[in-house]
Order: sequence, then C-alpha cells, then structure tokens
Amino acid sequence: MKYDVVILGGGAAGLMCAATAGHRGRKVAVLDHANKVGKKILMSGGGRCNFTNYYIEPENFISQNPHFCKSALSRYTQYDFISLVDKYHLAYYEKTKGQLFCENKAQDILNILLAECDKAGVDIVTQCSIEKIKKNKNFKCVTSIGDIKSESLVVATGGLSIPTMGATAFGFDIAKQFGLNIIPYQASLVPFTLTGNSLEIAKQLSGLSLDVTIQCKHQSFKDALLFTHRGLSGPAVLQITNYWDLGEQVTIDFLPDIDLNEYFNSWREQQSKSELRNLLGEFVPKRFSQIWLEQIGLNKPFHQLTQEEMSNIVTHFKSWQFKPSGTEGYRTAEVTRGGVDTNDISSKTFAANTVDGLYFIGEVLDVTGWLGGYNFQWAWSSGYCAGQYV
Repeated sequence: MKYDVVILGGGAAGLMCAATAGHRGRKVAVLDHANKVGKKILMSGGGRCNFTNYYIEPENFISQNPHFCKSALSRYTQYDFISLVDKYHLAYYEKTKGQLFCENKAQDILNILLAECDKAGVDIVTQCSIEKIKKNKNFKCVTSIGDIKSESLVVATGGLSIPTMGATAFGFDIAKQFGLNIIPYQASLVPFTLTGNSLEIAKQLSGLSLDVTIQCKHQSFKDALLFTHRGLSGPAVLQITNYWDLGEQVTIDFLPDIDLNEYFNSWREQQSKSELRNLLGEFVPKRFSQIWLEQIGLNKPFHQLTQEEMSNIVTHFKSWQFKPSGTEGYRTAEVTRGGVDTNDISSKTFAANTVDGLYFIGEVLDVTGWLGGYNFQWAWSSGYCAGQYV
C-alpha cells in the first residue's frame, strides 16, 4: 500500500490534518491502533466536547518556546473552526469564559471531521498497530496489516493522558528514533493529591466546591475548587497544574472577593458575640468555615479573638499555602505537558528540521493549552497548518 501521506493517530489533530491534506488532492491514510477513531473527542467536556474558546491567545499555552504556537494559531483561528461547525449547522453554546460546547453531544464534532475526511477521500484504518518505521527516500510503516509506504509521515499520536483510551509514548519514541529532542513530560490539567493533615481535611470536605483564587509562581487563576477524598480538584486546580512542578508551593485564597479586615471591623461593632463560623458562613459553606477554623483552633465567638488570632485567620483563609504530594497522574490528566521539542520543528509547516517528510502535530508536541477548549484549538490549528504542506 502506498500513500502520499500517512498520519499516525486518529484524534483531533490527525483527522484535521488528514481532511486538509486530502482536500489538496493528496492521497491520505490515517492509521490508529484503537477500534475506532476520536475516542478522546467523544469523552471530552463531559461528552459534549469543549471544542474551542472565543478567547484564544498565545499566552494561554505553555511551551519551552512560547513563540512557537503563534504562527499556527493566527493562520487557523477559533473562528475558522467555528465557521466549519457552522457549515454543518452544529448547535453549540458558550458555557463560561468563552468555552464553546456542543449543544447535543461530542459525536457531532467527530461526525464533522469524519465527513470532511470522507469528502477528501481519506482512508481511515483502525486496529492497525505499528511494529516498525523505516526511512530511505520514503517512509515505510511495518504494521499488523502489512507494509504501508508514504512520502510524508505525520505523528499525531497525542500524549500519555488517559491510558485507558489507549494513550502511549509511541510518538515520543518515533521522535527519539529520528534524533529529535524530548522536553521532559508529565501529567497536567490534573487533580492534586495530598498527604498527612491536609489530606484528612480534604477528606472531611470531600464533595464540597467553592470559588477560589489559586496561585503558583507568577500565575494565578480564579475558578472553582473541589475537595476530593484524594486531595484537590476542580477547574482552578487543573489550570494551575500546567505551571506547577513537584516540590513547589501553591497558595489559595478561599475568599477572593472579600476584604476580611474590613468585615472584622464591621463585626466588632455589630455582631461581636456571633460565632465566627456563622459570620464567615455568609461567604463560604458553613461546613468549610467550621472545619477550616478548627484547623487553627479558632472556632469561637468573634469577641473572644485577639488581634493576632484575627491575623492568623486572614492568613489561613486568604493565603493558605501547601505543597501537593503529587497529582493523580496520567489516569485522570486531561493532557501531557512537555513532549517533542518545538525547536526541532518548523512553526510554519510542522516538519522536523532534520528529517525530510516527518511531521509532528497536536499534543505530542511541547505545547500545552489551558483548560477550556484551548488544547482542541491547538489540535485544529496545528493539524490544519501541517495539512497545507504534507
């Protein structure tokens, strides 16, 4: 079997690249080891696929080379993908902060990609495992269904997140085989795990959610936090893991819109005999205020508090600092941070600088977006731009 282009991986980036190249008249095959393509698309966004975001900026992406993503994001924007879904009359809505979701189900997005591939004459081959890749003038994929040759080979295999969906390090292995550098990778957009006293608190509060501001290094997010029986989750926590490394400290403000000192002055005059947990219960769930105060032994009437104790309460609620023991890992991670070094890849064509005809797109690259449709947009942008050149 011989093709102009073989694409390894039938996810968002791979299918986008296949359709784009096919529309240019290239003979394209997508090879995937799973029994069907687009599995991560189908499970994303709670089954409704957060397929892009109105507010895509290069600053929403993390990479050792922060300039790499700019070209592709400007050449194929969120509005280009929205035009595609509009062409198919897909119903969608903005959930929050520019995040766009399917009105019905994620299958609608996959159906659009498959329809585009079908129009472009793309061959999609599932349950096809790659045993070896060779290169002379062209590429030869030695597969479970026979040898497949191509002029161009596109690696769109994704990262290691959610191994139950078949995620592997295969894309990184291909990069290493051809001498490309790999930026150390790890699970990201993933819940934190805790140990010791912090874990015991989290277990007591498991299932409780509240809006916070969370900070690590110089990056902060304001969003919902969820206590779990293993630690901390929720959008705010997932976002900050893109910037966190093991051993680093995280700071949380549980009252991001409240000046506690100002309220202390008011309570001193009007409600000094009230229990502090009830006063704080105006802003956070009372279960949280009670347990949080008990941690520092200050769950008592307001008028009994000393100035020093009030200062401790402000610190405890407004800038609680902790070091996560780790994360839940690839099992629940939305993405893999790190990957193929973008310094080895053309930001225009997505071709490897030192290997003719070899391309890398999507999550396998060292480009990781925020939670909220950014990683899908990177898949569409990188897939489309590579599809212009393969």
